[in-house]
Amino acid sequence: MTRILLIEDDRLLGESLVDFLEKNGYTVRWIDDDRDVMHILNIEAFDIVVLDLILKFSNGENFIKKIKNKFSDLPIIITTAKSSIDSKEECFKLGADDYITKPFVPKELILRIDAILKRIYKTDTVEKIQSAQINLDKKTLTVNEKEILLTEKEWVILEFLIKKRNKIVTYNDILNYVWPGKDVGEESVRTYIKKLRSKLPENSIETLKGRGYRLK
Repeated sequence: MTRILLIEDDRLLGESLVDFLEKNGYTVRWIDDDRDVMHILNIEAFDIVVLDLILKFSNGENFIKKIKNKFSDLPIIITTAKSSIDSKEECFKLGADDYITKPFVPKELILRIDAILKRIYKTDTVEKIQSAQINLDKKTLTVNEKEILLTEKEWVILEFLIKKRNKIVTYNDILNYVWPGKDVGEESVRTYIKKLRSKLPENSIETLKGRGYRLK
């Protein structure tokens, strides 16, 4: 499940974008007070940021630098009424991945989000884990040519592990991605990892004691 951080201080636009994105299957965390942005990014995990340049308390361009300095792999789409080539050039040089001029049709935002995530996470290809094949677009898992069913939460965790493949993922990383802001303990993570292990080829998910997990 794709998690989007939407930074937009226009309440009418923010509400309409949240409604449209959630109806199309995305999970959205909307912030209309830009003073909360870095705090939220530090405690929750996101797949992409949609950032308005003209904010109440900060300069949007500064946020591009701050986000990219700390989360270099996190893609950013700019939405703004600024249409000059100079503004676009500055944002791209700072690290923005895309730039949409307001007003725009919400469907265009989805098309751009999907294009960036497919390019970064390669979700248009089938992932292989030993004898398992995982199609993230169709949400199908086959092991030894036999289809294996996963629950919604199992899919979210597996997708996250694939995005972080060969990297160590901590308990907090998983908790913040799957249950953001919820009072859920590490035991829930252990339970779901155990279930995933029972459905994937042996030794697919490595435990690093005191550190977390790693998908091989």
